[in-house]
Amino acid sequence: MSRYRLRPTPAQEALLLEHCGHARFVWNLAVEQQGWWRPGRGPAPGYVAQSRQLTEARAAFGWLAAGSQTVQQQALKDFAQAMANFFAGTHRRPTWRKAGLHEGFRIVGARGRAWEVRRLSRRTGEVRVPKVGWVRFRWSQPVPPEVRSFRVTRDRAGRWHVAFAAVPDPVLAPGNGAAVGVDRGVAVSAALSTGQTFTVPGLTPGEAERLERLLRRLARAKRGSNRRARVKAAIARLKAREADRRKDWVEKTSTSLARRFDVIAVEDLNIAGMTRSARGTLDVPGTGVRAKAGLNRAILANGWGRLVIRLEHKAPGRVVRVDPRYTSQTCNACGHRAPGNRESQAVFRCVACGHRANADVNAARNIRDTAVGRTVAARGGGAVARPVNREPQPALLPT
Repeated sequence: MSRYRLRPTPAQEALLLEHCGHARFVWNLAVEQQGWWRPGRGPAPGYVAQSRQLTEARAAFGWLAAGSQTVQQQALKDFAQAMANFFAGTHRRPTWRKAGLHEGFRIVGARGRAWEVRRLSRRTGEVRVPKVGWVRFRWSQPVPPEVRSFRVTRDRAGRWHVAFAAVPDPVLAPGNGAAVGVDRGVAVSAALSTGQTFTVPGLTPGEAERLERLLRRLARAKRGSNRRARVKAAIARLKAREADRRKDWVEKTSTSLARRFDVIAVEDLNIAGMTRSARGTLDVPGTGVRAKAGLNRAILANGWGRLVIRLEHKAPGRVVRVDPRYTSQTCNACGHRAPGNRESQAVFRCVACGHRANADVNAARNIRDTAVGRTVAARGGGAVARPVNREPQPALLPT
């Protein structure tokens, strides 16, 4: 999707919030209906039945009828699609949407009709939202032609965005036959087999210190007070700034890799399982819960999953997922595998041949070699131990 900053007037913002509330209300009613379903009670109502119920509800409640029927019906369609994805086993079951956290709605053109989007100036455009009118947005990139659907959202920092549904063109492969391995970590966000290392830019030391002060102030604030609301808004702005920097880093890094290499090898990690809480249950409480929670936050803050997703979007068919087992314990020079090879988080020193390198770069080279061997075998050339175009392996690289 192509996303843009929306700039509604105060009156338009009030109408947009009403649309968000109506879409969330309809969605939560559909979730509640599904929650009542049990085997033996008959099928749960589908979209057609829920659409008739929505018509009856709009006739009974004036505040619901004052909203956009297009927004409310689209929420039911989105829920029906979410349930279909759940039964297909590709997504989780749809859950409740919460005010202040899930603020947004989707608009789809009727019968494939494109929605109206126009450009006013070099940096300003407008999109027509039902019952709101023309809402301005920042023209930061070309808008996809013939926009047939878009989503309006409001984040916890109070910023509005509009995202137009479009499948961007993939990045063309360079055609140089080069392969690269990418090792994702916590101290180093991404290490390449070429020796390069990247780190996601987070909050500055001053911003991190301010965040800690705000969190302490939030703990002292009374629930429901205006002060607590102001503190939460300030925290949300800092968190949004951190998320924006992470997304920008992911976009730039994924585009650079897609343009430079024909084959991009990454570890096939179960990030959802790796970031699962260690809290346990009342009967069997977990151990090391705080340390595990810190590790989970660090993994999510480094954008592991989003980097691979964007790579697969920009370089379809060129991203190879490999088994991550023993990639950090195997020497890329001689192939010796031992837990003692990993001298520290940053230093790899083979106990067999004495090869010394950055630990993350050594793992990235093992990932690359595994992917290249698999690719050659798939083409009928047989597995190879090392690719032909290997990069020089310098001494210990700085992290």
